[in-house]
Amino acid sequence: MTATFVALLRGVNVGGANRLTMAALRAAFESAGGREVETLMQSGNVVFSAPADQGEAIVGRVRAAVARDLAIESPIVLRDADSWRRLVAGNPFLADGANPEVQHAICLSTPPGAEAVARIESSRAQHEAFAMVGANVYLKLSNGVARSKLANVWLDARIGVVATMRNWRTVTKLAALIDARR
Repeated sequence: MTATFVALLRGVNVGGANRLTMAALRAAFESAGGREVETLMQSGNVVFSAPADQGEAIVGRVRAAVARDLAIESPIVLRDADSWRRLVAGNPFLADGANPEVQHAICLSTPPGAEAVARIESSRAQHEAFAMVGANVYLKLSNGVARSKLANVWLDARIGVVATMRNWRTVTKLAALIDARR
């Protein structure tokens, strides 16, 4: 059975570092076994199809190829289409009427424990709100992401798993790419 996946590379094409063209990224996914590979923007967002049991293996091959061929070490967080739809539908801040422009989602490699969640809560700023649901973190950053501590590297250190953040606009655009495949 074929499945659709979203792969999120962290730290590519940010501030001029880790330059990775989307053509090279698509080629890496295709060489690794991905089909119908699409990228969104220049920041490592990939939607691809593959046998349902091959998503993780493909991502592993892509990571190895990008490291070997382009000298870029980039963690990749993977979600299947149903998980991505749940991410979009589960945003508690949209239900509260919050402005989507100040919202972000962080996808974690694995769900953190309760102790890790408590460490995040105790460190956040007054104007920041977050909700953790499984391996997803929803953020409402009223003063913007640039002023927030709740960034990838900080979260990695606090909770011990790989984190990669996308703004809500990107999250919904990736959902549209998934839905267009139906």
